[in-house]
Amino acid sequence: MEEFWQLFKDEAAAYGPKVITALVVLIVGWIFAGWLGSVARRSLERAHIDETLAKFLGKLARWAVLLLVVLSCLTVFGVEATSFAAVIGSAGIAIGLAFQGTLSNFAAGLMLLLFRPFRVGDLINVAGQFGKVDAIELFTTTLDTFDNRRFIIPNSQVFGSTIENVTYHPHRRADVAVGVAYSADIDKTRDILTAAANGVPGRLTDPEPAVVLLELADSSVNWSVRVWAKGDDFGEVKQATIRAVKVALDTAGIEIPFPQMDVHLTKSE
Repeated sequence: MEEFWQLFKDEAAAYGPKVITALVVLIVGWIFAGWLGSVARRSLERAHIDETLAKFLGKLARWAVLLLVVLSCLTVFGVEATSFAAVIGSAGIAIGLAFQGTLSNFAAGLMLLLFRPFRVGDLINVAGQFGKVDAIELFTTTLDTFDNRRFIIPNSQVFGSTIENVTYHPHRRADVAVGVAYSADIDKTRDILTAAANGVPGRLTDPEPAVVLLELADSSVNWSVRVWAKGDDFGEVKQATIRAVKVALDTAGIEIPFPQMDVHLTKSE
């Protein structure tokens, strides 16, 4: 029994100060890591960084400090930190290979949150889908379509494709294409379409509406009626423009022809 207590005293004398030192380092490191994470998150939010990204970077800073604290505590007991660095490096490579797709989505999510090509509430056309942005997460982007369908798209597909942000600008132009018969007078048709465009409710006066002669097509003379509107009023203004063009042409007796083809038969001798 005396030998046991003597061994215990020797071990306590040898490792006691190290244990106390390690505990103090852990406690101080834990407090400092929490403080640093909070400061980093608040600083990023004050810099108008996205809330999701700010929280993530704050937690990342906190866990990085805690990792350094644990490694420091291990060195107190004579454990070489270089061996742990090699193990962590090997594990990182293995994890990176296993989660290659997930990490690519994560990296793309960071790029989307940093560069902000679109925001929540924007209408975008991306990865073959068109809808309103409901959420931008670190791994996925969620879109809601006008017919109430939800698409959850991996961020790697979003960031790796062409992004059309329909609501980026406050004003949009509604283009309405229409074809009229070749028998209709060009100048008269232009005047009628211009009057119809100027009578569209909700349109902007600056820029003014424009009527453009597009082409002499196979079956019709094609025009484009272009009216500017506020982004929020775009749908209603375009519908009103289509109606105004149709009513104006019907009132003037100008035909909107169907596609047609002339067939000539030659009688053989």
